[in-house]
Amino acid sequence: MLPAVPDLRLLRYFVTVAEEKHFGRAAVRLSMTQPPLSQAIRALEDTLGVELFARTRRSVELTRVGADLLPEVRRLLASAEGLRPLAQSLARGEAGVLSLAFVSTADYGLLPPLLRDFGARHPRVRLELTEATSDVQVDELVAGRIDAGLVIAPVAPRHDAQLSWLPIAREPLVIAMSSEMAARIAADAAANPPANPDAQPEWLDGPVSLREFADAPLVIFPRRLAPGFYDIIMDCYGVAGLSPRIGQQAIQMQTIVSLVSAGMGVALVPQSLRNLRRTGVVYRPLRESVPAIETGLVWRTDEVSPVLAGFIDIVRAHAATVLAQPSAF
Repeated sequence: MLPAVPDLRLLRYFVTVAEEKHFGRAAVRLSMTQPPLSQAIRALEDTLGVELFARTRRSVELTRVGADLLPEVRRLLASAEGLRPLAQSLARGEAGVLSLAFVSTADYGLLPPLLRDFGARHPRVRLELTEATSDVQVDELVAGRIDAGLVIAPVAPRHDAQLSWLPIAREPLVIAMSSEMAARIAADAAANPPANPDAQPEWLDGPVSLREFADAPLVIFPRRLAPGFYDIIMDCYGVAGLSPRIGQQAIQMQTIVSLVSAGMGVALVPQSLRNLRRTGVVYRPLRESVPAIETGLVWRTDEVSPVLAGFIDIVRAHAATVLAQPSAF
């Protein structure tokens, strides 16, 4: 029975005979004798079910089919020759695909420099990026549908044995309020100026107390999406002796900030969200001591591809720099 796919060796013989238009000269180039070469070309024609050469005693010419097939065979051989270097590049993490998910907060501080560094060092790796909440990312990781995720700590403890965690950045919470609310606070402060004139700039952009917003609705995401992050926000109110009045809920940080700009309430957000410029929104630090929000990389411990290993190296170097700074952003 003839093979369904021709041997690459036979295809190389075909190209050589087509270029030389002579079996004898082609056999010399291939370091073989003419009879085995002729038999090999006949075997190739039998496998394909077509004649590739029109033979006479004095010449060998490509048939119409053979001439049309020649460039395709050359492309096929070139692709086959590229398999070895491609496989080596894949093994070194220089080529391939990296499927990475990220929380929306990472998009405003952490993600861009990581992608720039990775793209510069691994230009042949194709990135598949997905924005998702922390809980969705963990489920996708465990199911094997993504390679790694940038999530807000802590990771669900039920998956501790399966996942590895690398903290990258810690940043304080700030309060996002509408510009109208900020103007009212500034007006109240101006009506009761501090004794020290040098403190006046604080009226406009300095720290504010969470107590000043005790009656304002809190715009927040549902606890099921990121329970650790949600509990940190609740603790901020608890430490201040306040009980927040939950207003609107939203899944994405962009939506939360949009609701704040519409006057629907205030929100406690990571400091990096200041990079999200939204008309009608003012970000202010808090006077109260607030816990830091920790963002890190999570991946399946037992499945680290060469591409993922390269990304982890970049994240680890970035984390060493960022975490050494007084503020993460």
